[in-house]
Amino acid sequence: MFTFGILVQNENFDPLLLLIIAIILDALFGDLKILFRFIDHPVIFIGKVITIFDRKLNREKRNELDRVFRGAFTVFLLTVASGLFGYSITWLSFHHPLGWALELFLLTSLLAGRSLYDHVLEVANSLKISLDDGQKAVAHIVGRNPRALDKFGVARAAIESAAENLSDGVVAPIFWYIIFGFPGLLIYKTINTMDSMIGHKTPKYEAFGMTAARLDDALNIIPARLTALFIILASFFVPTSSPVNSLKIVIRDSHKHRSLNAGWPEAAMAGALKIALAGPRHYKNSIINDPWIGNGSAKVLVKDISRALYLYSVANLINLGWVSSVMLIRVSLS
Repeated sequence: MFTFGILVQNENFDPLLLLIIAIILDALFGDLKILFRFIDHPVIFIGKVITIFDRKLNREKRNELDRVFRGAFTVFLLTVASGLFGYSITWLSFHHPLGWALELFLLTSLLAGRSLYDHVLEVANSLKISLDDGQKAVAHIVGRNPRALDKFGVARAAIESAAENLSDGVVAPIFWYIIFGFPGLLIYKTINTMDSMIGHKTPKYEAFGMTAARLDDALNIIPARLTALFIILASFFVPTSSPVNSLKIVIRDSHKHRSLNAGWPEAAMAGALKIALAGPRHYKNSIINDPWIGNGSAKVLVKDISRALYLYSVANLINLGWVSSVMLIRVSLS
């Protein structure tokens, strides 16, 4: 049952076909914004549940070890809950003639390919108007202090977000769906959301969010490297991009990032575009003096965001291609 993403199908339901349809629907339409005006987006709902646990269990008066255990308990409970809910959705898909429709809706909602593209494009369009507009737009997709960014910093932040979130928001959910079906995808999204909310190295969250952060790192090891590969392959098809330099920078610089995984897609993107990413960054209460990734200029422009989105789009097509290949291989073996 844990491999129904690849091996199991019946006359009513084929998970891989459903995944391919969801990827296409997400690319064409993105989130159903009209619907989500009336109900919570699944990720928003997960976030609200995490917030409840954070408020109840993560109190500063508790000692560090206590908060580590409480954070681990939160991760365990929400992981089990999301797995059981995901299993119930998949059971419905296999046993009800129209159960697949609910899974398709949730699956499409939990893929972030189009929404990320639109957000990064909005940064590019806003930056054309003014630096202030660009700063406001980029604040929606990065955690750093936007007011500390010049026009080059805004452009770099947008490209870094496109690269990193291609892994977190598209490749990883699809990967875990293929391996473990909808329960795998939902567990991944729950852990990834916990990491983004409580997995910070701050006095409040370093202990409480430690388990979420470590587990998110583990779950993204393979997807992050797959994403780098997709970007390298995409650069063969994007004018002015360099697959050779992309591979070179991945080998040379991917380990320089403070994140175990984010350096891989960012290095691939920086190398392909022949620019420099990462480097010193301003967050709310601190400055992070990270090394640069890439061998090009850090003076990144709006046109470079457009080039990055071109690469991003082709990498998504390659991602769709490998999912389709898995399905064809399974069909040929059945």
